[in-house]
Amino acid sequence: MINSKEEYYYYLEADRIASAKPLNKSLSLYGRLNYFIFKDYIWEFQKTLRKLEFLKNKKKNIFEKTHYIFVLKKFKSLSYKLGFTIPPNVFGPGLSIAHYGNIVVNPNSIIGSNCRIHSDVNIGTQAGFANKSPVLGDNIYIAPGAKLFGDITIANNTIIGANAVVNSSFDKENIAIGGIPSKIISENIEIDNVLIRATNIIMLGLNNNDSLYKLTSLEIKALLNEKEGY
Repeated sequence: MINSKEEYYYYLEADRIASAKPLNKSLSLYGRLNYFIFKDYIWEFQKTLRKLEFLKNKKKNIFEKTHYIFVLKKFKSLSYKLGFTIPPNVFGPGLSIAHYGNIVVNPNSIIGSNCRIHSDVNIGTQAGFANKSPVLGDNIYIAPGAKLFGDITIANNTIIGANAVVNSSFDKENIAIGGIPSKIISENIEIDNVLIRATNIIMLGLNNNDSLYKLTSLEIKALLNEKEGY
Protein backbone atom coordinates (compact mmCIF):
# COMPACT_ATOMS: atom_id res chain seq x y z
CA MET A 1 0.00 0.00 0.00
CA ILE A 2 1.27 3.45 -0.93
CA ASN A 3 1.53 5.68 2.14
CA SER A 4 4.14 8.24 1.11
CA LYS A 5 5.45 10.06 -1.94
CA GLU A 6 8.59 7.90 -1.83
CA GLU A 7 6.48 4.73 -1.99
CA TYR A 8 4.42 6.25 -4.82
CA TYR A 9 7.54 6.77 -6.93
CA TYR A 10 8.82 3.31 -5.99
CA TYR A 11 5.59 1.64 -7.14
CA LEU A 12 5.62 3.63 -10.39
CA GLU A 13 9.21 2.64 -11.10
CA ALA A 14 8.55 -1.03 -10.35
CA ASP A 15 5.49 -1.01 -12.60
CA ARG A 16 7.50 0.67 -15.37
CA ILE A 17 10.17 -2.02 -15.26
CA ALA A 18 7.68 -4.89 -15.00
CA SER A 19 5.81 -3.51 -18.01
CA ALA A 20 9.05 -3.01 -20.01
CA LYS A 21 8.58 0.73 -20.46
CA PRO A 22 11.59 2.95 -21.28
CA LEU A 23 12.93 5.70 -19.08
CA ASN A 24 11.42 9.00 -20.23
CA LYS A 25 14.89 10.48 -20.66
CA SER A 26 15.83 7.67 -23.07
CA LEU A 27 13.00 8.45 -25.51
CA SER A 28 13.88 10.34 -28.67
CA LEU A 29 11.84 13.34 -29.79
CA TYR A 30 10.08 11.03 -32.26
CA GLY A 31 9.38 8.55 -29.47
CA ARG A 32 7.88 11.24 -27.25
CA LEU A 33 5.73 12.51 -30.11
CA ASN A 34 4.62 9.00 -31.00
CA TYR A 35 3.62 8.35 -27.39
CA PHE A 36 1.70 11.62 -27.24
CA ILE A 37 -0.30 10.80 -30.39
CA PHE A 38 -0.72 7.04 -29.83
CA LYS A 39 -1.13 6.74 -26.09
CA ASP A 40 -0.42 3.51 -24.28
CA TYR A 41 -3.72 3.41 -22.40
CA ILE A 42 -2.76 0.45 -20.23
CA TRP A 43 0.30 2.30 -18.97
CA GLU A 44 -1.83 5.42 -18.49
CA PHE A 45 -4.22 3.31 -16.42
CA GLN A 46 -1.42 1.95 -14.24
CA LYS A 47 0.03 5.40 -13.60
CA THR A 48 -3.42 6.71 -12.74
CA LEU A 49 -4.05 3.74 -10.44
CA ARG A 50 -0.89 4.52 -8.47
CA LYS A 51 -1.70 8.24 -8.27
CA LEU A 52 -5.20 7.35 -7.04
CA GLU A 53 -3.78 5.03 -4.37
CA PHE A 54 -1.37 7.72 -3.18
CA LEU A 55 -4.09 10.36 -2.91
CA LYS A 56 -6.65 7.96 -1.43
CA ASN A 57 -4.34 6.82 1.37
CA LYS A 58 -2.94 10.19 2.46
CA LYS A 59 -4.44 12.95 4.56
CA LYS A 60 -5.62 15.54 2.04
CA ASN A 61 -6.03 19.30 2.14
CA ILE A 62 -8.79 20.99 0.14
CA PHE A 63 -6.66 21.22 -3.01
CA GLU A 64 -5.63 17.56 -2.82
CA LYS A 65 -9.27 16.53 -2.32
CA THR A 66 -10.13 18.33 -5.55
CA HIS A 67 -7.17 16.68 -7.29
CA TYR A 68 -8.33 13.30 -5.99
CA ILE A 69 -11.76 13.78 -7.60
CA PHE A 70 -10.18 14.54 -10.99
CA VAL A 71 -7.82 11.55 -10.72
CA LEU A 72 -10.73 9.29 -9.73
CA LYS A 73 -12.72 10.50 -12.76
CA LYS A 74 -9.78 9.73 -15.07
CA PHE A 75 -9.30 6.33 -13.42
CA LYS A 76 -12.94 5.37 -13.96
CA SER A 77 -12.85 6.56 -17.57
CA LEU A 78 -9.76 4.46 -18.34
CA SER A 79 -11.27 1.47 -16.50
CA TYR A 80 -14.37 1.60 -18.72
CA LYS A 81 -12.27 2.08 -21.86
CA LEU A 82 -10.02 -0.90 -21.14
CA GLY A 83 -12.56 -3.24 -19.50
CA PHE A 84 -10.77 -3.30 -16.13
CA THR A 85 -12.39 -3.63 -12.71
CA ILE A 86 -9.18 -3.24 -10.74
CA PRO A 87 -9.63 -1.47 -7.40
CA PRO A 88 -6.90 0.54 -5.66
CA ASN A 89 -4.71 -0.92 -2.91
CA VAL A 90 -4.79 -4.52 -4.15
CA PHE A 91 -1.64 -5.03 -6.22
CA GLY A 92 1.88 -4.62 -4.87
CA PRO A 93 4.70 -2.93 -6.82
CA GLY A 94 5.76 -4.40 -10.15
CA LEU A 95 2.30 -4.86 -11.67
CA SER A 96 2.26 -5.75 -15.37
CA ILE A 97 -1.05 -5.85 -17.27
CA ALA A 98 -0.40 -7.73 -20.50
CA HIS A 99 -3.42 -6.67 -22.59
CA TYR A 100 -6.61 -4.67 -22.40
CA GLY A 101 -9.80 -6.69 -21.93
CA ASN A 102 -11.97 -7.94 -19.12
CA ILE A 103 -10.15 -8.17 -15.77
CA VAL A 104 -12.20 -8.28 -12.55
CA VAL A 105 -10.54 -8.16 -9.11
CA ASN A 106 -12.35 -8.11 -5.78
CA PRO A 107 -11.26 -5.15 -3.62
CA ASN A 108 -10.57 -7.44 -0.66
CA SER A 109 -7.99 -9.46 -2.58
CA ILE A 110 -4.31 -9.06 -1.67
CA ILE A 111 -1.71 -9.54 -4.41
CA GLY A 112 2.03 -9.22 -3.84
CA SER A 113 4.90 -7.77 -5.85
CA ASN A 114 5.66 -8.48 -9.51
CA CYS A 115 2.32 -9.84 -10.69
CA ARG A 116 1.78 -10.25 -14.44
CA ILE A 117 -1.89 -10.59 -15.31
CA HIS A 118 -3.62 -11.29 -18.63
CA SER A 119 -7.13 -10.63 -19.92
CA ASP A 120 -10.34 -12.48 -18.97
CA VAL A 121 -9.09 -13.04 -15.42
CA ASN A 122 -11.46 -12.98 -12.46
CA ILE A 123 -10.20 -12.84 -8.87
CA GLY A 124 -13.26 -12.94 -6.68
CA THR A 125 -14.72 -13.64 -3.27
CA GLN A 126 -16.44 -16.80 -2.14
CA ALA A 127 -20.13 -16.77 -3.09
CA GLY A 128 -22.22 -15.28 -0.31
CA PHE A 129 -19.30 -13.54 1.41
CA ALA A 130 -17.91 -10.05 0.92
CA ASN A 131 -14.41 -10.56 2.27
CA LYS A 132 -13.31 -14.15 1.58
CA SER A 133 -11.00 -13.29 -1.29
CA PRO A 134 -7.70 -14.71 -2.57
CA VAL A 135 -4.32 -13.75 -1.15
CA LEU A 136 -1.50 -14.12 -3.68
CA GLY A 137 2.22 -13.96 -2.90
CA ASP A 138 5.04 -12.33 -4.86
CA ASN A 139 5.99 -13.15 -8.45
CA ILE A 140 2.66 -14.54 -9.67
CA TYR A 141 1.91 -15.09 -13.36
CA ILE A 142 -1.81 -15.28 -14.19
CA ALA A 143 -2.50 -16.55 -17.71
CA PRO A 144 -5.57 -15.60 -19.80
CA GLY A 145 -8.95 -16.80 -18.62
CA ALA A 146 -7.89 -17.87 -15.11
CA LYS A 147 -10.51 -17.73 -12.35
CA LEU A 148 -9.51 -17.54 -8.68
CA PHE A 149 -12.07 -17.27 -5.94
CA GLY A 150 -12.64 -17.80 -2.24
CA ASP A 151 -10.59 -17.70 0.94
CA ILE A 152 -7.43 -19.15 -0.63
CA THR A 153 -3.70 -18.41 -0.63
CA ILE A 154 -1.20 -18.86 -3.44
CA ALA A 155 2.51 -19.08 -2.62
CA ASN A 156 5.31 -17.03 -4.17
CA ASN A 157 6.64 -17.85 -7.63
CA THR A 158 3.52 -19.51 -9.01
CA ILE A 159 2.31 -19.78 -12.61
CA ILE A 160 -1.48 -20.03 -12.95
CA GLY A 161 -2.32 -21.59 -16.30
CA ALA A 162 -4.78 -20.43 -18.94
CA ASN A 163 -8.47 -20.99 -18.06
CA ALA A 164 -7.52 -22.48 -14.67
CA VAL A 165 -10.19 -22.51 -11.98
CA VAL A 166 -8.49 -22.08 -8.61
CA ASN A 167 -10.70 -22.59 -5.55
CA SER A 168 -8.18 -24.08 -3.11
CA SER A 169 -4.88 -22.96 -1.62
CA PHE A 170 -1.42 -23.87 -2.95
CA ASP A 171 1.29 -23.33 -0.33
CA LYS A 172 4.24 -24.74 -2.28
CA GLU A 173 6.47 -22.25 -4.11
CA ASN A 174 7.91 -22.52 -7.64
CA ILE A 175 5.01 -24.44 -9.15
CA ALA A 176 2.63 -24.18 -12.09
CA ILE A 177 -1.03 -24.96 -11.52
CA GLY A 178 -3.83 -25.48 -14.00
CA GLY A 179 -7.03 -27.32 -14.81
CA ILE A 180 -10.61 -27.37 -13.51
CA PRO A 181 -10.30 -27.54 -10.57
CA SER A 182 -6.64 -26.63 -10.49
CA LYS A 183 -3.86 -28.96 -9.47
CA ILE A 184 -0.06 -28.85 -9.63
CA ILE A 185 1.04 -29.54 -13.20
CA SER A 186 4.74 -28.66 -12.86
CA GLU A 187 7.28 -28.15 -10.09
CA ASN A 188 10.61 -26.32 -9.82
CA ILE A 189 9.52 -23.77 -12.42
CA GLU A 190 11.65 -20.72 -13.19
CA ILE A 191 9.38 -17.73 -12.72
CA ASP A 192 11.85 -15.41 -14.48
CA ASN A 193 10.88 -17.07 -17.76
CA VAL A 194 7.40 -15.52 -17.66
CA LEU A 195 7.66 -12.24 -15.73
CA ILE A 196 10.09 -9.54 -14.64
CA ARG A 197 10.99 -9.33 -10.94
CA ALA A 198 11.01 -5.56 -11.01
CA THR A 199 11.46 -5.08 -7.27
CA ASN A 200 14.63 -7.17 -7.37
CA ILE A 201 15.94 -5.10 -10.27
CA ILE A 202 15.44 -1.92 -8.22
CA MET A 203 17.00 -3.49 -5.13
CA LEU A 204 20.10 -4.38 -7.17
CA GLY A 205 20.31 -0.87 -8.66
CA LEU A 206 19.77 -2.02 -12.24
CA ASN A 207 16.74 0.15 -12.97
CA ASN A 208 18.74 3.07 -14.42
CA ASN A 209 19.92 0.96 -17.34
CA ASP A 210 18.47 2.78 -20.39
CA SER A 211 18.42 -0.39 -22.48
CA LEU A 212 16.75 -2.60 -19.87
CA TYR A 213 13.34 -2.38 -21.55
CA LYS A 214 14.82 -3.74 -24.79
CA LEU A 215 16.04 -6.97 -23.18
CA THR A 216 14.16 -10.25 -23.46
CA SER A 217 12.94 -12.02 -20.32
CA LEU A 218 15.77 -14.54 -20.66
CA GLU A 219 18.37 -11.74 -20.89
CA ILE A 220 16.91 -10.07 -17.79
CA LYS A 221 16.91 -13.44 -16.04
CA ALA A 222 20.61 -13.89 -16.83
CA LEU A 223 21.35 -10.37 -15.59
CA LEU A 224 19.53 -11.00 -12.31
CA ASN A 225 21.19 -14.37 -11.81
CA GLU A 226 24.61 -12.80 -12.33
CA LYS A 227 23.94 -10.02 -9.79
CA GLU A 228 22.28 -12.33 -7.28
CA GLY A 229 25.18 -14.79 -7.49
CA TYR A 230 23.38 -17.79 -9.00
